[in-house]
Formats: sequence, structure tokens, C-alpha cells
Amino acid sequence: MAKFTEGINGPFKGKVGTVIGASWKGIPYMRSRPKKRTSEPSEREMANRKKWAMSQFWLQPVLDFVQLGFKGYSPKSEGFVAAKSYLMKNAFESEGPDIHINPALVKVSAGDLPLPATMQITQLEARLIQFTWDTAFPGEKAHEGDQVMLLAYNIDDGDADCNLIGQLRKNGSDVLKLSKNAAGTFHLYAAFNAYDRSRQSDSMYLGTVEV
Repeated sequence: MAKFTEGINGPFKGKVGTVIGASWKGIPYMRSRPKKRTSEPSEREMANRKKWAMSQFWLQPVLDFVQLGFKGYSPKSEGFVAAKSYLMKNAFESEGPDIHINPALVKVSAGDLPLPATMQITQLEARLIQFTWDTAFPGEKAHEGDQVMLLAYNIDDGDADCNLIGQLRKNGSDVLKLSKNAAGTFHLYAAFNAYDRSRQSDSMYLGTVEV
């Protein structure tokens, strides 16, 4: 049974025959009821399923980061869904059984807030990673009060440490402390969140450290 939400000429929610009425982010839409599939999936479909599963697994440990990093990505997609879509389209290499995700091609944040001209990392101690950046403001969209977001991700173990509310852009550096159980190869990323939380920057991949 369906229910009209804005009168008989407006959108509806529920089932009417073979049609389902629903909404997403306030946008009403209709879709047909799913049919049971009888044919076997093609090789291309199987490859897409594999990429979907690999993307889901890769992003799950950094969920909090991408939820903020891809906030407001597009009118129809943001957060984890937008991050996964970008990863699937841009970060896979090779084909067939050799297909893999290249961490350097992954974005954990996306937006038009400018990044510093340069950023670099230094391993101070086994579990202390210093991030430094150029404090010159690259364009009018940047602000001295923008805050850095830091991420260290051990992909093999699914272990991630992050700071979503880091130092101000004007300070030029911040330190990320890894958990006491951290061990292995950590991939490092950084991005900036606007001082008024209106937008984010793209993320920057900064290489790896061994812990």
C-alpha cells in the first residue's frame, strides 16, 4: 500500500502495483519492484562486484575520516558512498586476479579548499609522525584558521589512527600519535577542513612509514 505525502498529485511512498515510491535526501523518486534473476552474472559484473567488495573493505577502517572528508561532495552523494564511488573509478590498477587498490590514488577527502603548496612528513619516534606544511595562503579561499586532518592507515591490518581536528593552517605543523599497538606499514594522508566547516580540501598522499 502507498501513502500520498503531498496530495493526490504529489509524490507517494510505498508500493503501487509494480512501482515503489520512495525518497532520498528529500528527493522523491519511483522505481520498479525487483525481479528475481535467472541468468548467471557476466565476467564484467563479477569484476564490478569484486571491486565493490574490495572498496568497501578498504574504506571501512577510515569511515570517520571519509564521512567528514567527503561531506557535501555532490547533491546526491557524500560521505562513505561518495568516497567509495571515487575509489572504484580512480584507484584500481591491473585486471583479473591481479587487480588491486593503489593507496596513492585514493582520496580520503575531496573539495575545493586549497591545499598548501608543499607538505611533508617526518617520523620523530616509532609512533610519532610530524606533518609540516607551507603556511603561505594559496588563494582567497584559504584561511589561517583552517584545520588540518591527519590519517595514518595500515591497510594490511586494517589499523587506522587519525586526527580530524588538528592544528591551524597558520601553525605549519602537527603531530599524529599512533596507538601503542601500531606496527607495520602506515600510509599517510592529510587534508584541511575550513575554519567555518563549510568545505574541505582534497586529501594529499604523503607516502609511508614503518612502525
